[in-house]
Amino acid sequence: MGVQPPHILLVTFPAQGHINPALQLAKRLVAVGARVTFATSQGAKRRMSRAGTNHPKGLYFASFDDGSEHGFRPSDDLDHYFSELWRAGSKSLADLICRGPKNGGPFTCVVYSNLVPWVAKVARQLNLPSTLLWNQSPALLDIFYYYFNGYGDTIRKNINDPSFSLKLPGLPPLESRDLPSFLNPRNTHAFALPVNKEHIEVLDEETNPKVLVNTFDALEWEALNSIGKFKLVGVGPLIPSAFLDGKDPTDTSFGGVRVAANKEGIVEGEEIEKCLELIMGGGERGKEMRKNAKKWKDLARESSIEGGSSYQNLHAFVNEIGGGALSLDI
Repeated sequence: MGVQPPHILLVTFPAQGHINPALQLAKRLVAVGARVTFATSQGAKRRMSRAGTNHPKGLYFASFDDGSEHGFRPSDDLDHYFSELWRAGSKSLADLICRGPKNGGPFTCVVYSNLVPWVAKVARQLNLPSTLLWNQSPALLDIFYYYFNGYGDTIRKNINDPSFSLKLPGLPPLESRDLPSFLNPRNTHAFALPVNKEHIEVLDEETNPKVLVNTFDALEWEALNSIGKFKLVGVGPLIPSAFLDGKDPTDTSFGGVRVAANKEGIVEGEEIEKCLELIMGGGERGKEMRKNAKKWKDLARESSIEGGSSYQNLHAFVNEIGGGALSLDI
């Protein structure tokens, strides 16, 4: 009997911005030799089933209870939802792991997305290794890490000062507007800081923690290496391959102009129109931005194909959790 491929339980927060990149990761993990069970809330799984998308062999689906009758809605009381998600989700996920999957053999490890740090605790209690999938820029994880490790007071005192500039290890100087709004004491989303603090604490408790990040090496190398004690690994961009394979000459992804908000923090229509004219117009700056956009799109495509940095990083991850059973021929 041959060596069985690793079986990854991939758990994601039940919102589209988390499900989409996690599903792309699941497909790529299958493509490099793993089996994957994709788990999200019961409501989100029902919505995915109605979409009727075809999925590759080796990708299975499961669900967990999020404590909500109707599933996650942006209009929910988020503090209450996150509390119920942690309470009901922990028990439901533990039951899923202990019961075992219907397909693919026993789980080898757990990968979990942003906003569900409790998944790592469940995995640890059941002696399963876990890895965080950070589906945003690694610079954001860096900022949260340093906020909770020595820079919190400075940021809180100065975040509303437009002239404030902050230098964090491995990152370029950051202005107030570069910092996530969750760090602002005036921010009304009380759930965000505790959840991200828990992410950092969970990683701190791990031995040689690894984080899979939705980026690629050439794009954010410095940010991937900003935190010495965490190994951040670029496995992106986690977007459908059709996006990278397309040849639309008007596509300006991986480039842009930053819009300016007014004093109330609102971006007005005239500002958006001005930025669009700058990007799409015939001026030198617009031409240079479109040239730069093509450069980064080409690099993103190269990172994802066989032999590219993200492909190799993902294959190395699967090989590691599979005990070296897979080979990489490039």
